[in-house]
Amino acid sequence: MHFGVLGSGIIGLTSALELQKEFPTAQVSIIADRFNEDTVSYVAAGIFRPGTSFMGPTKGITQQWMTDAFNYWDEIRRSKESALAGVCQLSGYIYSRTTPSVVRNHFIEQLLPVYRRATEEELKLCEGGWKYGSFFTTCLTESRLFLPYATEKFLKNGGQVVRQHVSNFFDVPKDFDVLLNCTGMGAKELCNDQQLVPLRGQVLKVRAPWIKTAFYGDLDTYILPGFETVTIGGCRQYDSYNTEWCKYDSMSIKERCYNMLPSLKKAEIVRECVGLRPHRAVVRVEPELITNPSGRRLKIVHNYGHGGYGVTTAPGTAKYAVKVVRDMLAGNSKL
Repeated sequence: MHFGVLGSGIIGLTSALELQKEFPTAQVSIIADRFNEDTVSYVAAGIFRPGTSFMGPTKGITQQWMTDAFNYWDEIRRSKESALAGVCQLSGYIYSRTTPSVVRNHFIEQLLPVYRRATEEELKLCEGGWKYGSFFTTCLTESRLFLPYATEKFLKNGGQVVRQHVSNFFDVPKDFDVLLNCTGMGAKELCNDQQLVPLRGQVLKVRAPWIKTAFYGDLDTYILPGFETVTIGGCRQYDSYNTEWCKYDSMSIKERCYNMLPSLKKAEIVRECVGLRPHRAVVRVEPELITNPSGRRLKIVHNYGHGGYGVTTAPGTAKYAVKVVRDMLAGNSKL
């Protein structure tokens, strides 16, 4: 069998690796025109902390995605390849001045090794007069390291990479048994999907090796230490296609993060990054059978629309997408 995967971000790579695992004798090809630093995944801070509004087709399936994803990242974290793959353990705090519900997370409170209420003393670790807080321990995946690691693993397993821009599913270079669509924002035009909208994000990467703990505050404020730099952010601008760096967003991010941790003022700014997160109210992981005017048929499994939680949930949706592939080949899919 021969499978194609459109897209080489974290969704595409984890899906391709899962295909190789489930179909070890099959040929898997990744088709993309952007790789590594040119993908939105590369910008992501990569902490395993899904938003509570994240949604798959059902509650049960969404929770399964979370469980499978965390187990995937945690297994890598505990392996000897953790540093090479860019996966480590990270603890952090979520603070709020508005409501206790902000610091709760039904997806991960029972899943993570630690998720508890912050003490009165812990609420004072950051400036800001915080009223509510939670402490948690989770995984962090640095895409700058994981994307090349996953690509190398994919190639070692016999995978192929084709550099090509695809504007129509029937432009793919070969006849695939099934094609996985992991194109992120590219799916908007490829699928004419009006439910897919960009959520613009901007972050700064700073050198602050003394910060070892993650901190979240109100107004989409976060401080997330990685392997070499600390990511400070952010913003979440709905339906914005602006990929240019904005000095006003940068000023706002610095003001909010410096107020939380004044020591950040002396941190060197390494780079400033902008990305358009592919947001869909219900993440699309489902089969589709399409036919072109000449009668050629193509089996597709879509896997896109993860918004700002692509790194968090990628292994979970990849596993589910490959199950959909298996059902499709067996004639059990609900087409």
